[in-house]
Amino acid sequence: MTDSFNSLENIWDGLLSRQPELVRATFSALSVEERTVVTAHLQQMAYEAGWHPEQRLSAQAALQALGGMIGTS
Repeated sequence: MTDSFNSLENIWDGLLSRQPELVRATFSALSVEERTVVTAHLQQMAYEAGWHPEQRLSAQAALQALGGMIGTS
């Protein structure tokens, strides 16, 4: 595995951890552009068909934990 893959895996592990503090810390470490992409993907995971129920719950928990952080720099 490459370092970038491990880093990406760690980012998603943090975002989908269902631990609000870890979700916020992980999101805060992202660039504005990365936050935009991550937010869109979390929205898809949370509300579009085709995702595993546990993935949907994790994405919904992440979006809830982020609350007012979404759209801020």
